[in-house]
Amino acid sequence: MDSSPVNWEALDALIIDFAKSENLIEDSSPPSSPSLTSPSSPSLSSSSYRSRLIILQIRRSLEAGNIDAAVDLLRAQAPFVLEDQRLLFRLQKQKFIELLRKGTTEDRGFAIDYLRKSLAPCALNAYPEAYEEFKHVLLAFIYDENDQTSPVANEWAEKRRYEIAGLLTSVLRAHLHAYNPVFSMTLRYLISIHKGFCFREGILSPISNLTERLLLEERDPPAIPEESLYEAQPFDEVDIQALAHAVELTRQGAIDSLRVAKGDLFLAFQNEICRMRLDAAMLDELVREYCIYRGIVESGVQTLSEPLKVNPPESGCCSSRECSFDADCSSAKRSNSETSATTDPSSVQGTDAELRYASEPANNLEDCSTSGSHQSENSRLPRNRSHGAGERSKRKRWRGRHDDLDLISDIHFNRCGKQEVVENTNGEDKYEIVVGIKELAGRGMAAEVVEEINALDPNFFEQNPVLLFQLKQVEFLNLVGLGEHSGALRVACSHLGPLAASDHSLLKPLKETLLALLRPNEDALVSGLPLHVLATSLQVAFGKRLGIEEPQLMRIMRATLHTHTEWFKLQMCKDGFESLLRIDSLKENNTAVLTAVAASKSNTNSCTLGSSQVTVSSTARLSDDGGSPNQASSRDVICDENAILKVMEFLALPRADAIHLLAQYNGNAETVIQQIFA
Repeated sequence: MDSSPVNWEALDALIIDFAKSENLIEDSSPPSSPSLTSPSSPSLSSSSYRSRLIILQIRRSLEAGNIDAAVDLLRAQAPFVLEDQRLLFRLQKQKFIELLRKGTTEDRGFAIDYLRKSLAPCALNAYPEAYEEFKHVLLAFIYDENDQTSPVANEWAEKRRYEIAGLLTSVLRAHLHAYNPVFSMTLRYLISIHKGFCFREGILSPISNLTERLLLEERDPPAIPEESLYEAQPFDEVDIQALAHAVELTRQGAIDSLRVAKGDLFLAFQNEICRMRLDAAMLDELVREYCIYRGIVESGVQTLSEPLKVNPPESGCCSSRECSFDADCSSAKRSNSETSATTDPSSVQGTDAELRYASEPANNLEDCSTSGSHQSENSRLPRNRSHGAGERSKRKRWRGRHDDLDLISDIHFNRCGKQEVVENTNGEDKYEIVVGIKELAGRGMAAEVVEEINALDPNFFEQNPVLLFQLKQVEFLNLVGLGEHSGALRVACSHLGPLAASDHSLLKPLKETLLALLRPNEDALVSGLPLHVLATSLQVAFGKRLGIEEPQLMRIMRATLHTHTEWFKLQMCKDGFESLLRIDSLKENNTAVLTAVAASKSNTNSCTLGSSQVTVSSTARLSDDGGSPNQASSRDVICDENAILKVMEFLALPRADAIHLLAQYNGNAETVIQQIFA
């Protein structure tokens, strides 16, 4: 499967926002905590951290069968939930079951008393089927909890706890706008599209070992729309179909979701995306690994005592991973599985610096960390590196989720044990070297980068001449920008010319680079030079020489962004939610000189420009490589968006299938429907 280029700077911004919003890093400006009594703004600012924590504790109480604790929290923080008789009846019915589950004579008496005073009166007014459910649950007095053939086996099942916990979570999230951070929602959306695309096209996903465990199969139940005696306001069919196919809902499910969101398509979309479940511990580890690799957080400052263990989701009852404090505790206690060098810089002469692992994966599930075990024989750690010391001091410290619960007063949790921290004080590790090189390249300090890499691995540029050409391009343009034309020409004669002579694909970018001599000095670098692209390419290539593989999150983003582009080519429309989730910014890649060079020479997918972010509308023509002439002519026929929507609505078909059928019948929706039902 192909992959798409990614704007890593945009991803960095999303990751930092995620880490701050989830309080995973130590930061002086944490997200604000809005009051639960007044919903926060329906924006993606991720300012609902405390709200999400309280919702999480309500969920955990319900999953543990502690209905009283959940009701107390609801009464204090979200009393509107208890005013809804439908939700109150479900809570009371579950409390009745939990009283019987205790099995004592005293609790059985409490259950009978609770039945008379609370459950029966509520059943009369909750909803039409409530009284029948009330009479049915009375059978729990007769049939034992362990009788799997009893008519009330479902009422006894512990999965009922998870169902009501998920329902209350959805309701609270929708009312309080306590949405997950943007990156978390974006990842859910991209992975769901990736899975759907691979299934439709019969393609084996190269990242299935990650996506299957990261995005869980189960979803939270949808929030219940408010009851109204008036006829529901009709929604635009465009919105209904867009929501239904974006998050895999039935048409009625999309209508109900829009009712919950009072017709706001984007709020409804966020409600549905957040119903998808992510493995929180695995996501945190992927983010942490990426942050260390990119130099966002400190590396090698501490090594925790135990590795992260990612368990597969349990069948039957939901494991509530995304909201599980057990997973959070495990995440907080995980080890630094990333590579760290412990060789003292003063003792590296004549010996290869070796990689030391805090822990080795115990099974094939523990592959979130991708640090390699191989190393270039010519690699050496430099004795002194002052470059990037200032940048290093600005990096944040990873803290994990283990202290988050202190923010909620009067709520008690099972605390994780104190972490055992081993300080890494033996010298600069290889992550710091690679990150330092990336930072130098990102600032355009090409000469320093070449010197640094040659000191570490003299053979690196022999095997990566395109990267050397790109660095010398930067050095050339820097000198031109300073007015030092003679120095720039020396760089061109000494390096750019010989490199282009040995690789004719570099002649065109060489000519374009030399054109900078004709521009004013101050405009020499105003050519959209994508230094961050070069910096990332250097980081990936040189990191592999040191035995550091790129993070798994990079693989996930490349693959899912590619399938997102291909999916909407099939749909023949633009994704209406890509701006909301910042997907458009993730696809914004500068296609200037350096990127073009990388595309012409790269042997890996990481620098390829094969897939762009372009998605076409239903009236646009196929791109040159987008399909056959017959497909292009059919596209001209299908110019009526209303016809597409009509077929999608009446036949409950995906957009691409609706377009395919319309192409066979000259774009006539009525003819398509008649033929199907004939």
